[in-house]
Amino acid sequence: MPNTQPPRWPGRLLRLFCASHLVNELEGDLLELFAQRVRTHGPREARRRYVRDVFSLMRPFLIKEKPEKYPQSTFTHPAMIRNYFKIAFRNLAKHKMFSFINVLGLSAGMTACFLIALYVHFELTYDAFNNKADRIYRVATDVKTNSETLHYAISPWAMASSMQNEFPEVEAFARVQKEETLFRKGDLKFQEENTVLADSTLFGVFDLKLLKGNPKTALTAPLSLVLTETSARKYFGDSDPLGQTLLWSDKGEPALITGVMQDPPVNSQIKGDIFVSMSTYTAHQDKNIESQWGSFGAVAFVLLKPGTDPAAIARKFPAFVQSHAGKLMAEQQMQIGLVLEPLKDIYLHSTRPAEESGSIDNVYIFSAVALFIMLIACINFINLTTARSVERAREVGVRKAVGAAKSTLAGQFLAESVLMCMIAFVLSVAVSAALLPLFNELAGKQISKGIVYEIPWVGAEFAATWLIGLLAGIYPAFVLSSFEPVRVLKGRFTTSLKGIMLRKGLVTVQFSISIMMIITTIVVYTQLDFMRSHDLGFSKDQTLVIQAGTGRARDAFEASILNFAGVKSAAASSAVPGGWNPQAYSKIESSSGEMQAGNLDVYRVDFDFVEQYGLKVVAGRAFSKQFSSDSTGSLMINEAAAKVLGYHSPREAIGKKFDQWGRQGTIIGVVKDFHFKSLQENIKPLTFRLIDFWNGNLLSVKIDGGNVKQTVSGIENQWKRANPDKPFTYYFLDEFYDRQYRADERFEALFLGFAALAIFISCLGLLGLASYSTIQRTKEIGVRKVMGASAASIVALLSKDFIQLVGIAFLIAAPLAWFVMHHWLESFAYKTDIRAWVFIAAALLSTSVALATISFQSIRAALTNPVKSLRSE
Repeated sequence: MPNTQPPRWPGRLLRLFCASHLVNELEGDLLELFAQRVRTHGPREARRRYVRDVFSLMRPFLIKEKPEKYPQSTFTHPAMIRNYFKIAFRNLAKHKMFSFINVLGLSAGMTACFLIALYVHFELTYDAFNNKADRIYRVATDVKTNSETLHYAISPWAMASSMQNEFPEVEAFARVQKEETLFRKGDLKFQEENTVLADSTLFGVFDLKLLKGNPKTALTAPLSLVLTETSARKYFGDSDPLGQTLLWSDKGEPALITGVMQDPPVNSQIKGDIFVSMSTYTAHQDKNIESQWGSFGAVAFVLLKPGTDPAAIARKFPAFVQSHAGKLMAEQQMQIGLVLEPLKDIYLHSTRPAEESGSIDNVYIFSAVALFIMLIACINFINLTTARSVERAREVGVRKAVGAAKSTLAGQFLAESVLMCMIAFVLSVAVSAALLPLFNELAGKQISKGIVYEIPWVGAEFAATWLIGLLAGIYPAFVLSSFEPVRVLKGRFTTSLKGIMLRKGLVTVQFSISIMMIITTIVVYTQLDFMRSHDLGFSKDQTLVIQAGTGRARDAFEASILNFAGVKSAAASSAVPGGWNPQAYSKIESSSGEMQAGNLDVYRVDFDFVEQYGLKVVAGRAFSKQFSSDSTGSLMINEAAAKVLGYHSPREAIGKKFDQWGRQGTIIGVVKDFHFKSLQENIKPLTFRLIDFWNGNLLSVKIDGGNVKQTVSGIENQWKRANPDKPFTYYFLDEFYDRQYRADERFEALFLGFAALAIFISCLGLLGLASYSTIQRTKEIGVRKVMGASAASIVALLSKDFIQLVGIAFLIAAPLAWFVMHHWLESFAYKTDIRAWVFIAAALLSTSVALATISFQSIRAALTNPVKSLRSE
């Protein structure tokens, strides 16, 4: 008859080596476990396993470790810490797949946060390189007419110098104006788009470093130039440009190079390639401009003296403007108001038109995304670590049984957490260094020159890594170190309801964030697609815009290319949709019969412009060569202008009088509104007048789409024959117009990338929870398979709970995402609606992603041999 009693000698050894206060309880547990195994596996196998369990408990004492080397009271002893990390490294190496997934999630989160932190810091520190930035203000202008209030970033030409003369609080002023100018040196000729007219005080107000030349006099005399380092190399190579000349403008006037400056910082509003003295314009081209209050042009900045209250200066503005421009305002029926804008607030907070502007909302959004991604990564770590708690439960039980303190075990698991974070940190730095060029490209600006320039940020990430490792490891460490050795060694270990609910709650938070980002990404994409595909009211396809100059040279060139096979038509104008256009002080007869004054956008066009651009005339007629009076006394307006004038129908505006820029006459036609600016802006009043000899330098050429390259090449060859001293400068209108949406497209690309990353990390967390759940239900799955359950029914059983979590996450995320995107869309004058299909698509996508993630574990569990599932541990 087989022996059904356990051997006695292992128990005696246990009493010799094990802690005395645990022997009785452990022996009882071992005997109970032995009885269960006799029934399940038979006496022989039960006795063998009994001996193995006893030796497992005695092993730490049998290997003759020196207990005095690791005293329990010295939790932070250096030797103990070294031991923590040694064991942690061995444990991570043993479980390679678990370690890989956990490190991958952490490093992905750290990389995303690092890159976003660089972007946010870059945006928030615009112009902060100026030591006197807190005392620099832009003087903007509000012009109020009878019909509207116009908010300008520019100011009257005479304003800045008058302010310095009359306000003792003003230390200095500097004006800048962006221009596009032709420069030549020998065979080199460039149409410089980033030319800046600047006052001689530029280097005293802004901290722009002049490498060569005198900063006080470099921009004083007319026709003085200061080149950036890049421009100096472009024109002069390695030779010294100081004292040499470049031919300036179409006239070819020699301009003296009086300075070379360091390239302005990327996050600066004052940047250009060539700086030209403001006196070149004010004293050389228009000598009376400095005394004019009705002419608006340059952007004016003032440097206030230390301790000056800007609000006190602002209270003086009404009387100041009245004393200088009171008579002018009364004559032109308008009011001029001056506004001080802090330099640091302009880029992100000002709503006035600017060459370059940012969005504080985007900064807030990306900051939230960084926090969300890091939160998801930390949640991942907790879920993946606790998912392995069953595998490590016996280890904890044995170590506690032989006298290991809870604090020692917690230290061990914290060491593993920190080690994993350090590995993720190293990987994150390497990946960040590799991704920085791509990130700069997506952002559309040089956020960073390279990882070696971001050592302070790398140090901050290192410190944050330690903090994340400790915080993220606290919960797993104390959960694992709290296991009861008796329950664990009996094989009855189960997690508490609180632990299960916590893990499910964390996964719900993860997927709530992921679903929010899915919905947000879809809305951003649909809005940009709406703007790209929206009917603009004019034809912009297959249109080549050439900077052709003015006068007879432009007309001759236009006539010479109209015979080309690939050219359909051509039209000259001073502006094209999507570009800059001037405003003209205008008086137009309103519906009440009064001459209503206002500053209106103006297009100076030729006779063919309206037809070539496909503009629809809804009342009256377009300009025609059959009417000689059109050249001197005719005006066309858009529907928006007719509405501002009070006309209920465009027909009512026909024949009304106008007075604009010295030209008087009548309105002959009204064109249907078209989007000559971005869809982010409402359509503004617009006027059209025929060009004269000195304006209309843009030639719009409609070409055949069959052989674009050959047609452009033929036009370029003709240009070079007709204008050998000028570069051939052109662009395609559709690409030029869409440049207005580049910032939004970059926002979409960056957000899409980070949203995909958040979803990926969330899937890793879901994978961890699915793994944990599958291990917990291993025997249940085996029993169900023995009873005839199909693999499909088991997969459905394991997936049901997780799909419920995704459903709860969707209910939380959907209203939050709607609220955020509704606020974001408010910044667009023309916008799409957030339709129901967006939420349906997000729900289906998130559910599909969750099912695909869960299936990896659930299908494997469903196909496992039930004999293995039911085998006792």
